[in-house]
Amino acid sequence: MTAATAREAALAYLQAHHVMTLATHGSDGPWAAAVFYVSDGFTLYFLSAPASRHATAIAAPARVAITVQEDYADWPQIKGIQAEGLACEVSGDEEKRARRLYGDRYPVVGKLALAPAAIVKALAKVRWYRFVPERLYFIDNSAGFGHRDEIDCAG
Repeated sequence: MTAATAREAALAYLQAHHVMTLATHGSDGPWAAAVFYVSDGFTLYFLSAPASRHATAIAAPARVAITVQEDYADWPQIKGIQAEGLACEVSGDEEKRARRLYGDRYPVVGKLALAPAAIVKALAKVRWYRFVPERLYFIDNSAGFGHRDEIDCAG
């Protein structure tokens, strides 16, 4: 797979999936949490309750790791994303952009007037976060067992 093909495959994979596992490290030690995300290229936006263990670990910009994958039943089918980078809370214009992207992907968030009251109440308490990868790998066992391509996220 060429670098350009691997890059496009990784972007398509991120667009096709919805949940990432976010691994953080805070005062209570390491933690992993599954969160819904929306991608803007390789930048991933997600929301979370600010008091959650993973959100408190990134209250100040922090190094984290993420994965995106399905629950595959057979080794040769495994594909996914592994990445490390920086996560932080966003606000202002960037938060508005994250909300718009998220609302486009998840209509219940984008159309709060039509959302159930419980969703509206929960969304009033969340904060918005960004993950920007510094290193990202696309795993594709269909190209060979353990095959992974390092992706240039800036390119």
